[in-house]
Amino acid sequence: MAANLLSLSKEDLERRVVAAGGRPFHARVVRERVLAAGVLDYAAMTSLPEDLRRRLAAEVPLLAAEQREQALAADGTTRLLLSFPSAEGPPASVETVYIPPRSARSRRGATLCVSTQVGCPVACPFCASGRAGLQRNLAPHEIIEQFLRGRALGPVSRAVVMGIGEPFLNMPALLAALECVREPFELGARSVTVSTVGFPGRLRRLAPERPPFQLAISLHTPFDEQRAQLVPAMRGTPVEDVLAAGDDWFERTGREVTYEIVLLAGVTDTREHATALAARLVSRRCSVNLIPFNAVEASGFRRPDPASVEAYRVRLADAGLVATVRHSRGAGSDAACGQLRLRTLS
Repeated sequence: MAANLLSLSKEDLERRVVAAGGRPFHARVVRERVLAAGVLDYAAMTSLPEDLRRRLAAEVPLLAAEQREQALAADGTTRLLLSFPSAEGPPASVETVYIPPRSARSRRGATLCVSTQVGCPVACPFCASGRAGLQRNLAPHEIIEQFLRGRALGPVSRAVVMGIGEPFLNMPALLAALECVREPFELGARSVTVSTVGFPGRLRRLAPERPPFQLAISLHTPFDEQRAQLVPAMRGTPVEDVLAAGDDWFERTGREVTYEIVLLAGVTDTREHATALAARLVSRRCSVNLIPFNAVEASGFRRPDPASVEAYRVRLADAGLVATVRHSRGAGSDAACGQLRLRTLS
């Protein structure tokens, strides 16, 4: 499997550039043009000698993935299907979603939703991402490439790590990728949100490092038995342990946790559910993001009606909690929350 520019260290890239007839500073030029300027074609790097551009294009590809699909929803959301080569076995497919601002007059750029694994081991029954299990973790350069592919569609001002996979099971690669894109993309800690099902031990170990992102925990329910069904990977981990780790996160980082709740009609959208959740969270520094279920084929779940969603939000607000409803984008192209999945490539 040939190395590409993003997979090479600065030193290795410099050696490759010199071997191709360039000078050491040319390696810095190439990285700057790719990461900071978003140039994804050697031919456009006119500050480099033509012969060097030609040799690098043949020997050091800028990107690793083949873009296999670009699906555009009516609301402007774009889902990219990327195929990365694997050292063993077939290519690995992942999905990245570019979500433009709601208004053309907005001064903010788009939100980019990135994946961290090929498939997902958590296997939530309402989510398409884990249906085929876990194939492998993504390498740092494969996460970085998603940022570059997304920015090629337009300016990006925010990133959410809520695509395929469980980020906390591939955290070293994610942190390396965020470190690489943070400056060129101007993404501070408040501009990046990482969503996890909430592994208490991992949360407590990472919190003292004050990682450069906001934390969202996919709690989905205040009930232990129900959470074991909805989030199988967390079976045996009490909800209270997850919440206590969230409290520790706030104390260590100074950043409030957002708890995500998927609203499933007749399952998690009830008055009892909202009341129990409010009781769990009312004394904590946190907010709640309510996510009405997006259709996933053969899941057996239904989307709640808008009145039920609003009633749930009001119950939390009446208890003194900050609660918002996520208005999903991209459902028309299977790009909404919970719809991304490991696709088979022909």
